[in-house]
Amino acid sequence: MFAGVSFAVASGEVLAISGRNGAGKSSLLRMVLGLLRVAHGRLVLDGGDPELTLAEQAHYLGHQDALKAALSVAENLRFWTGFLGSDAKSIEAPLAAVGLDTLADMPASYLSAGQRRRLSIARLLAVKRPIWLLDEPASTLDAAAQERLVGLMREHLAADGLILAATHATIRLEGARELRLDPVPHPPSAVDYDEGPQVGAIAPIPAPSPPTGNSVPTHRSDEEAKE
Repeated sequence: MFAGVSFAVASGEVLAISGRNGAGKSSLLRMVLGLLRVAHGRLVLDGGDPELTLAEQAHYLGHQDALKAALSVAENLRFWTGFLGSDAKSIEAPLAAVGLDTLADMPASYLSAGQRRRLSIARLLAVKRPIWLLDEPASTLDAAAQERLVGLMREHLAADGLILAATHATIRLEGARELRLDPVPHPPSAVDYDEGPQVGAIAPIPAPSPPTGNSVPTHRSDEEAKE
């Protein structure tokens, strides 16, 4: 799917993963989380809790909102806080942060697409984890909700959090860097037009500054994924 990908992200930094549809943005996030096997290369996590895996120190916000329609807004969030090991009572502040506190008793089946997304984002706030892996986090959000999301991301970074975000939009955060997965130009052959997927390429990015005196994880990757 892509090859020659190398990056490093430290505490307090955000890396935007961009590229055309099918370039491998979602796959790269799933590799970091351990949901897809890395064919070649390595993923290294520096710091953090040595007793926990990378996945146990990360939140993953995928394309689908992991909600049960029959449960209320509060019940959905309370389930996730209990499942992820947090205080199941600490849901009021996260719901207020995403603007859903007045809808706590509403069944999730009645929520709009944007409201469902905001409820999924509340999970990132209810259970503190240093690494956020976000796949198109602003999809279905209106302008006000997008501004709220940027503010929450900024607060996470200020607390020495780390963000990898696959997105088509520009990440409006200070110091955000971009890792672009692009196809290598390859003109068609006059003999054979069926050459399979093209190898991905990335734009050069500057090396990140080393973390400054904290124990929040630093994530480094140098990997190549097979077709």
